[in-house]
Amino acid sequence: MRARLHNLAYWIMLATSITAAPAHAAEDPLMTSIRQIQTRWETIKFTVPEGDEQTRQMDALGSEVDALAAKYPDRVEAQIWDGIVTSERASMYSAFSALSLANRARDTLEKAYKMSPTALDGGAPTSLGVLYYRVPGFPVGFGDNSKARTLLEQATASAPNGLDAWYFYGDFLVTRGEYARARDAFMHALSIPAHPDRPLWDKNRRIVIKEKLDDIRAKQ
Repeated sequence: MRARLHNLAYWIMLATSITAAPAHAAEDPLMTSIRQIQTRWETIKFTVPEGDEQTRQMDALGSEVDALAAKYPDRVEAQIWDGIVTSERASMYSAFSALSLANRARDTLEKAYKMSPTALDGGAPTSLGVLYYRVPGFPVGFGDNSKARTLLEQATASAPNGLDAWYFYGDFLVTRGEYARARDAFMHALSIPAHPDRPLWDKNRRIVIKEKLDDIRAKQ
C-alpha cells in the first residue's frame, strides 16, 4: 500500500469541505464551475474506493481546477478549491510527491487567504490550518502547530456555521490532547443545520465527527 502523508487531504476540505455558493450566484460562470467541482470532489472522495481509480479521477479533477484557478487568478473561490483538490491529491501519493503537492496547496491557499480569509466559510484558513497540523514539521516539511491553531481559531470565529471549520478545529485539538475543548468543538459542529445542497459531504462529515466523539469518551 502506498504511503500517505498523514491522510492529509482526507481531513481537508480543504478542503476543505466548504459551503456551497448561494443561489443568487447561479449566473456567475465561475461559481457554476465551482459547484460542479465541489460535487465531483465529494463523489470521488466518498464513493470511489481508495486506489488507482480514485487517484486517476482526482488527478483529472485537479487538472481542471488548476486551469480554472489560472483562468480566474483574482477570484478567491477558484484559489481555495484549487488548494483543496491539490491537497486531496497529496494524500494519494508517496511521501516525496505528497509533500510536493502539499507545498503547492499551501502556496495556493496562502494566496487565497491574503485575498479573503472569510470567503467560503473561512475556507482558506481552515484548509491552511489543516495543512499546518497534518504535514510533518521541520526538517521534513512545513508543519507548524502554532500556525495551525491560529488559523483554525480564526476560521471558527469567522464561520460560526462552518461545519468544516469546526470539525477540523476539533480534530486539531484531539491531536494536541485537548479533549474537553475538542468535544465542545465537535458538539458545536453537530449543532450546525445540515447543508441541503451538499448531502453527501454533510452526511460523511457528521459520521466522522460522531466517531471522534466516541473516541474522546473512550479516553475519558
